[in-house]
Amino acid sequence: MTECRLVLEGLCAAKAAAAVTDGQLAELAELGTAVRKAVAGGEPLTYSELNHELHVRIREFSGQRTAVALLERLNAQLVRHRFQLALRPGRPPAIPERAPGHDRGDRARDPQAAEAAVRAHLTRVIEALRD
Repeated sequence: MTECRLVLEGLCAAKAAAAVTDGQLAELAELGTAVRKAVAGGEPLTYSELNHELHVRIREFSGQRTAVALLERLNAQLVRHRFQLALRPGRPPAIPERAPGHDRGDRARDPQAAEAAVRAHLTRVIEALRD
């Protein structure tokens, strides 16, 4: 399921990066800052909730209704894994630095970099789930 999510989230990140407005980018940047603050503060549940919200907003901004619907179905089944990973001792959360909202300036509008960042992020999630 997470491998399917990797492809769909990558698509949404690329599309969002290509279409994101200045206001949307500011919203994503604010969420990204809050995510990093939660990680730095050792707040795994806050991190998990904010990270989930960041992904939701990127999906919304992508305009990919079919991908979003499929992701919602997948994520409904994966919610327990999200919290299990967030609470796993010694596992620092993986933050996709080049995804919209995690990057600064024009690089946040680079569809290929955004897709690569989300894929790398979810690849680390897949590895953690396999552990």
